[in-house]
Amino acid sequence: MTPTRPSADCPPQTNTARPPLLTRPLLLRFVSLIGASVSFFLLLSVVPAYAAGAGGGGAAGLATGSLMLATVLGELVTPRLVARHGYRATLMAGLLLLGAPALVLTVSADTAWIVAVCLVRGLGFALTIVAGGALTASLIPAERRGEGLAAVGVVSGVPSLIGLPLGLWLVGRVGYGPVAVAGGLAALATIVSVLGLPDRPTRSEASQASEASRGPEEPMGVVRGLRTGTLLRPVVVFAATATAAGVLVTFLPLAVPSASAGVVTLALFVQPAAATVSRWASGRYSDRHGSTRLVLPGLLLSAAGVLVTAATGSAVAVVAGTALFGAGFGIAQNTTLTLMYARVSASSYGTVSALWNLAYDGGMGVGAAGFGILAGLTGYPGAFATTAVLMLGALVPVLRDRRHNDY
Repeated sequence: MTPTRPSADCPPQTNTARPPLLTRPLLLRFVSLIGASVSFFLLLSVVPAYAAGAGGGGAAGLATGSLMLATVLGELVTPRLVARHGYRATLMAGLLLLGAPALVLTVSADTAWIVAVCLVRGLGFALTIVAGGALTASLIPAERRGEGLAAVGVVSGVPSLIGLPLGLWLVGRVGYGPVAVAGGLAALATIVSVLGLPDRPTRSEASQASEASRGPEEPMGVVRGLRTGTLLRPVVVFAATATAAGVLVTFLPLAVPSASAGVVTLALFVQPAAATVSRWASGRYSDRHGSTRLVLPGLLLSAAGVLVTAATGSAVAVVAGTALFGAGFGIAQNTTLTLMYARVSASSYGTVSALWNLAYDGGMGVGAAGFGILAGLTGYPGAFATTAVLMLGALVPVLRDRRHNDY
């Protein structure tokens, strides 16, 4: 009997055992994933602090701004580089550009030098997350895509939890130079591990991914991806939640009374912890029941968390709100990415990775910038409440996605 074609969202039901998830290539890929994450997050707060020491707050802002600008621009061009040069060369170039400039960061404290270093590192980071994300997706069996992407999120998330506070702590003890070198070496040391990874999806992998999707087999560019409703709608939903993530990380320390500094520390730990747990749980659920039905709960939980956090004078509300948001954000992360990969062929994984990361970085940047203006008009509680309401605008693509039944 000829098996029926599975939908792009729901995994096929077969009588065979589920394929292994943690294969040797995926474990090997984790090496460069951890190296890039450590390099990026260890220096994420260190470089602005180094810039501020010589040029003040304006220099610190330029350092972070140039890093993220180069990252966003790099994400736009990386899918084309992957299509032309393959996974390995693009990922190795990204690790090189991310790590090598960090070794010479402290050669000068001039703002122009620091900005130049950040621009190169931002481009390198873009190459690593887009090419690396596409490569990682090709290593995960379609039947376990949700759980596999959740595992990847955990592996990449731990370095951010540790690296952000560790970088500044180390600077106070050994200085900027050794920390910058450590950040550079973290990326450079993992380049050799990329040689053991596949350069492109094998023919069987590509055909299997195409059969399980409704996307075209030819590579899809970023512009075309933005014009494709089945990809654009998850991008919009995830961008809405990422906007709130940028708001919380940037403004929660300012919105909560200074006497409650411990509350902010706890809240900013609870949020990513809740996101990690929910991302893993939603991944396992998606593999068994499909991702579609989780998109709406993820969005609603995220918005509810931001709304609860608006009560900035209450320690319980702040911690509970960030926990709710973290749970929703983790669900949104995994379900939107899983859906997008399921809707294209393997040749377009690079474009999916680019679009999703653009939603992440762009959403966080727009959220932080817009919230600052809004808070000046309404105050922090009003701005948080308004943000929660604005997030619900993403209900439109969620409901339209369900109505069109594209999967």
